[in-house]
Amino acid sequence: MKTVDINLGERSYAIKISNGLLGKGEQLLPWIRGHQAFIVTNEVVAPLYLEKVKRALSGKDISEIILADGERTKSLSTAGKIFDRMLAVPLDRCATVIALGGGVIGDMAGFAAACYQRGVPFIQIPTTLLAQVDSSVGGKTAVNHARGKNMIGAFHQPRRVLADTSTLATLDVRQFSSGLAEVIKYGMINDAKFFRWLEKNINAVMQKDAAALEYVIEQSCINKAKIVEQDERESGIRALLNLGHTFGHAVETATGYGQWLHGEAIALGLVMAAYMSWEQGWMAEPDRQRVIALLARAGLPVDPVDDVSADGLKALMRLDKKARAGKVRLILLKSIGAAFITSDYDESALDATLKRYATGGK
Repeated sequence: MKTVDINLGERSYAIKISNGLLGKGEQLLPWIRGHQAFIVTNEVVAPLYLEKVKRALSGKDISEIILADGERTKSLSTAGKIFDRMLAVPLDRCATVIALGGGVIGDMAGFAAACYQRGVPFIQIPTTLLAQVDSSVGGKTAVNHARGKNMIGAFHQPRRVLADTSTLATLDVRQFSSGLAEVIKYGMINDAKFFRWLEKNINAVMQKDAAALEYVIEQSCINKAKIVEQDERESGIRALLNLGHTFGHAVETATGYGQWLHGEAIALGLVMAAYMSWEQGWMAEPDRQRVIALLARAGLPVDPVDDVSADGLKALMRLDKKARAGKVRLILLKSIGAAFITSDYDESALDATLKRYATGGK
């Protein structure tokens, strides 16, 4: 079993990475403070893993809510349904919420835990690659709004993260590739060595080789932990973790949540960030091509799309949480492994990037 520690003082916790963690009560029970455990999951995950987790919680008073699958579930109306169920049980202030599912479930459960009675503890059990390498770690929780992704939320750190690699066996190819966008992102931000490893080993990863998967999850969590420990609430360098996200979130919002998987939109966002960095003269063309090639080998979209417009994306980007005084702050690249945050760019470079990759009408 691999362990990655997130050191945040009294909010510190461990990420455990191994095969078969779901059924191990010793990995769950010590982190459940009271007698109640409340599981948030969805209609896809529940038939596969809910009973196994409940058996691991033997001796606890267990209740659950099973939500619809998909990004459109991540809304205030769904949060209301979770609160209704919590109050109907009812859960007390010592109850522990358990997120069993992918990124949407992790965000919904964490947001509900952050709000219910002004905050109750929660545990993340991510069952998708994207959630295991990114969204379950760092304490960001949120719901979407029609005008912007993740615009309503809270920082609320989990008490424990259990990444059971056996759950990845049930992921279809599209969902698995979606998670790889976040993996590749870490190499682009500050780990050129990891990016090179991915270039050499992407075939083994795509074949779900056990050793390769554990390494990918561990290195991704290590990279995220280093940044989160320095900037828990994104007042500075944590924004680096949003490489590709300002572009990608705009694509998700413009197309209607759910048409693009999150990782697919982020992949195109990474391509756009690399292109704009090249347009500005900061990133060399060979590095830009390496980014495109690796994303394509991971089964992710890298080509322009005709169902969104440049003007529409730009308007949505101005609503991004990193924007200041109407200026969109972006995470761009000097090279692979050297990302930086900037508002000091030519607007024409942004326009050229949007027109290059968002070819739909106005």
